[in-house]
Formats: sequence, C-alpha cells, structure tokens
Amino acid sequence: MTKRKLLVALLSICSVGAWADEGMWLLPDLKTQNAATMLELGLEIPINDVYDDSAISLKDAVVHFGRGCTGEVISSKGLVLTNHHCGYGAIQKLSSVEHDYLTDGYWAKNQSEELPCEGLTITFIDKILDVTPFVESELAKNEQERNQNFLSTSFLNSLATKFAKENKINVTPFTEIELRPFYGGNRYMLFIKTVHKDIRIVGTPPSSIGKYGADSDNWMWPRHTGDFSMFRIYAKADGSPAEYSESNVPLTPKKHLSISLKGLEEDQFAFLMGFPGRNWRYMISDEVEERMETTNYLRKTVRGKRLAALMSEMQKDDAVRIHYASKYAGSANYWKNAIGMNEGLIRLKVIDTKKAQQEELLAYGKKIGDSSYQKAFDDIKSIVSQRRDAKLHSEALSECFIGGLDVTHIPSTKDLLEDLSNKKKKAIKEEVSDLTVKVQKYFKEVPYPLVEKNVLKELIAIYKEIIPENQQIDILTSRDVKYKGDNEALVNDIFTHSIFSNEANFKAFADKPSLVQLENDPLIRFKNQVSEKISECKEEMKHANLAYDLAHKVWVGGMMKLRQENHIPIYPDANSTIRLTYGKTRGYEPADGKWYGSYTTLKGVMEKEDPTNWEFVVPAKLKELYEAQDYGRYANSKGEMPVCFIIDTDNTGGNSGSPVMNGKGELVGVGFDRNYEGLTGDIAFRPSSQRAATVDIRYVLFIVDKFAGAKHIIDELTIVE
Repeated sequence: MTKRKLLVALLSICSVGAWADEGMWLLPDLKTQNAATMLELGLEIPINDVYDDSAISLKDAVVHFGRGCTGEVISSKGLVLTNHHCGYGAIQKLSSVEHDYLTDGYWAKNQSEELPCEGLTITFIDKILDVTPFVESELAKNEQERNQNFLSTSFLNSLATKFAKENKINVTPFTEIELRPFYGGNRYMLFIKTVHKDIRIVGTPPSSIGKYGADSDNWMWPRHTGDFSMFRIYAKADGSPAEYSESNVPLTPKKHLSISLKGLEEDQFAFLMGFPGRNWRYMISDEVEERMETTNYLRKTVRGKRLAALMSEMQKDDAVRIHYASKYAGSANYWKNAIGMNEGLIRLKVIDTKKAQQEELLAYGKKIGDSSYQKAFDDIKSIVSQRRDAKLHSEALSECFIGGLDVTHIPSTKDLLEDLSNKKKKAIKEEVSDLTVKVQKYFKEVPYPLVEKNVLKELIAIYKEIIPENQQIDILTSRDVKYKGDNEALVNDIFTHSIFSNEANFKAFADKPSLVQLENDPLIRFKNQVSEKISECKEEMKHANLAYDLAHKVWVGGMMKLRQENHIPIYPDANSTIRLTYGKTRGYEPADGKWYGSYTTLKGVMEKEDPTNWEFVVPAKLKELYEAQDYGRYANSKGEMPVCFIIDTDNTGGNSGSPVMNGKGELVGVGFDRNYEGLTGDIAFRPSSQRAATVDIRYVLFIVDKFAGAKHIIDELTIVE
C-alpha cells in the first residue's frame, strides 16, 4: 500500500470503539475519523461547529497563549482565559515588593487599569492545510532533502515561504506560516496564524488560590487549585494586530465561547482543544530506557539540587522570591513530572508493553515480506546506543549551566575579541557600544549575583558527580592551568573579577578594552567551554540523529499500516500544533482499595489548610465565603462549591489552559494538569489511570465575582444558566 493510500485508508476509519479516549486528533480529520464516535459519546452539535475549514467554528476561539500554553476567548471584547501558571511569567514581570501581584493577585477595575505584558503574544490559527503532496514533490527533487532534511526546520520554513508565495497568501509582520511534519514525516500540514502582541492582564487570583497546593499537589489528584488568570487582546481600531499602543482597543474576535453553569455529571462527555507540546507514543523500548536514564534522570537529580538551593534563597528575601518565582515554578513542574514518569514506567511495565508492540510489528513485517521494519528497528537500537553518552553530557550541561542559571546568559564577546585581535579601532569602539547596551539588559536580568553564586556551587558539584572527570569541561578539572580543579576559586573569580560580575567591572573594561582581559575572563571562559562542549556533543549526535529520522519515519509508517489493518485509529505525536481530544468525567482507582472521585469542592480546600505552610494558606475572605456558604449561582446541584474535576482525555504539556467543553460546545472548565498515575502518558496512554485535571468554570466565576468583586468581568461574558 502506498503512503498516500495508507493515509486515505487511515482517515476513513470512523469507529474508534475502545480507543475513544486516547488520541490527540488533527482538526481536519475530525469529520472523517472521529465525528461518529463523538456524536455517539455525547456531542450534541454538528462537527462543523467544532471545526470548519471554510467557516467560523469553536476552533476560532482557541488560542496559543505565549507559545507554550493554550487559552480561550470568552467575551466579545477579546477577553482570554488561561491558567494562572501559564500567566505566571507575565504576572511575575509586573510584580515588585510594592506591587506583589503574585501574592496578592490583581483585578483591573476597568480597561484603563489593564496592564501591558511586554513580550507576551496570543496566536490564532487562521487556516490548516494538508500540503503533503506539495512537500513530497519538493522532496522528490533532492535526494539529500528526501533522506536527511525532511524534518529540518530550515528546510520546512523555506517550503512554507515558497508555498505562501505560489498561493498568494497575504503575509504581514503579524503573520506566521508554519509547516510541520506528522507521523515521523509521513504527512505535512501548513498552519497560517495571526499573532497579537498587545496583550494586557485583566485579572489574576492570589497565589494562595491560583497556586494552591503548589509543588506538593502538582501533578496530583485530588486537586483544589483555582489555576486561572485573564488577559485581554488589544488591536487597532480595524481589528488588525499591532504592537502595544495606548490608542489600541480591545479586539472584537471572530468567535468567543459561551459558558455553562450546569457543570458535568459523572460519565458525561467532554472534549477540549489545545496545543499539546510533545509526546513520544512511537518509541521503541530502547528509547524509553534512554529517556528514563538521561532526560528524566537529569531533571530529577539536577533540578532537585537547584530547587532546594533556590528556595533557600527565595525564603530569605521577598524581592528574590518574586524575581525567581517563574523560573522556580517552571523548573519544579518538570522535576516532579520526571520523577512520576519514571516511577510509572516501572510500575506499569511500559518497557514490556513496548517490547510486545515492536515484536508485533516485526512479525508483521516478516509475514508480508517487508524487511524495512526490521532494518529501521535495528538502526534505532544502534543509534540510541551510540548517542547515549553525548546526549547525557549535553543535557547535563544544559540543565546545570544554561537553563538553571541566569548568570551564564552573558552577551557574546566573539566579535569584539576578533576586533581586538586585529586591532580594528573603529570596530572595537562600535562593538563596545553595542555590548554596553546588551550588558545593561543583562544586569537587569541578574540583579542577585549572590543567589546565582550559591546555586552555581551546587550545580558544579552535581555536574561533577554525573559526568566522569575525563569527560568534564576542562575549566572544572585539574587540566585547567589556572584553577587546577579548585572550583571554589573559579566561582569566586567569576563573581569578583569577570567583566560581567558587576557594573563597575564592565565600565572599567569598556573604558579600556583589553584582549588579554577578555581571553582570561573567568565567566566568559566558563560559558564558552559549556557552549563548545554542548556543540561538540550535538555534532557527535548529528549523523546518528539524521539516520534516526529516516528509521523513525519507516517505523511509524509501519505502525500506521499495522494498526490500520487491525482497525485501530492512529493519531500523530503531539508537536505544539492544535489538537482535539475527548472523553468523559471519570474517577479512577490509583491503587488497590483506593478510589478517587471525579470532582472536588471548596470543602477540600479548607480540609487541606495549613497556615504554617505557604503552599496551603487559605485567604481569609475565601474562608468567610465558605463559612457563609455564599456561593451565589455557582454552586452545583448539591449545594457544593465545585473546584476541580477530572476527565479521561489525552493531554500533555501545552494543554495547560485548554478549554474543556460539554456536548453543546459550552465552556465548563479550564484544563491545567494531569494526575501522577498518568505521567507515563507522554510515552504510553493508560485510559484506566490517566486523567486530565480541570478547574471548574463555576469556581473561576465564583472567585472573580464573589471573592474579587469583579462583577464587571462577569457582565461581559456569555453565560448559560
């Protein structure tokens, strides 16, 4: 069967039976692949109301929030709802000791009080086009591209530009045209997007609500967090996107979601749309082991040390706490994810499951006389083995010294070094002037060097435990002529004598630039060795990874063919493109003799309260509302104040902020997390135990209305009683 015939056959499957809850489905495939099952499970609207390639649909109210999360438009005035943790970075940037919006929350009383969020974007998907024939025709013209570059971002970007030009697609500074591969490069889709850059915060609850439970409850169920925040899109008067301007007005969107106050009952249908980041459902067992022993191991080990060191510093000073809050939260999120995933992969014997799946495909290949699957399998095994040490080292350096610190994010001095070497006086003056501007920004990003110093000491120690000495970067070993393995001396030198250690040092250098000083600067030497070793590791993996891409494409193609013959629907791995997933509200059994129900209430918030633990502090006003049972119209049919619920949809990172909708397409919740028992879902979906945690929209509205007193926000929403 040819690839195109295979895809047609794949898309013709309508009955998804037992696999209804698994899948991150492409919107253009819904009509042919999922509509019948969604209607059978409880969808009450035509599938074209969910997604229509030629008319306005629910898709047009779903946005990519800040490129890493999802959001939904919930009013005709461009109001966007997402998670508190998705807006956390923007909230942190706007906060200070005097205006601590992280701790206290923020509610604009009117549009003039809505605060601009510099650098934040919200993106709409305008069109989704299947361009597989176009890409295949281009790949056929060049053997190297067909066998090596078919997943290359630069190559795909060039094709996207060519397609847009040939098809006269209007491109503005606020247009993005993205060409993405699916099924390992067996299919290609083009996304035409509009990016809005004038985004302003409207409201956010205090962290005691939006982050209730913090690290202890993260990835856990039951949950009791009001993980939401609200922003508004501003545009020109004609609705076109623009950079921030006081003259901009709230966007009138094509579509906004209606909100239902009825909630969901047990075993009731729900679906969500969002931008899941990455998953790896087509890994072979060797790749699962590699993930456990490299990425997950490093996240657990390195981040555990870093988080402990950071928290120690953050608890000493509110200004430090605010500055590092977003970095800490982001790091902690996937620290716990890595721990839970490894535990689950072992507990659920996922490697054994993968081995059984791969044996099935290999047997199928022999049965039909196709040896390509065996070759692809053997190649992947060999590649994984070859790249392991380089992958571990590269990721260790990134975890320890790039993602873990701000101090290493120094501006490049490469051009200045070259000009000083060649004694080009005019060029030196220009480079110093340019570097001065960049350094001013750098110092703003590193206002607490003592914190960085203390954390760096911890990270050097853990790096040296993980990587054998003969592989470590020279500056940290006895091979270094100056420090001879004295890392304490190196760290002290970095924060005392580097031109980037303080403004006085940089000014002295800028007044009299010195080649010798640049060549011997401890921080520049350290950062350069880190970067060079990462590049060396990546170069070592480069050839293997090119071969991997081709082998993986063949392997996934085989999985598609096998599953199609077994009448099992197939969906591509997540890659930050818009998807739909559906299921039902269902509790689950985490262990023998235990049962977790499908929703939580405000009562649980009070039961978890611990005034001595910052993670479980309950605001006084929230307690007053609880004690008075003052829930207004937001209580459920039992008179309870619902807080969160779970559904058995197929979610992953990036789905945070996704709108959860009932069968009528009405908003009933905001997805924010998964459960601990379901963290293996990035690699293997387990419908019996994987759940998506969702903030009940009634709790969102209750906090906005009753707690914050922001009734003006409620008044602009379309609410269905």
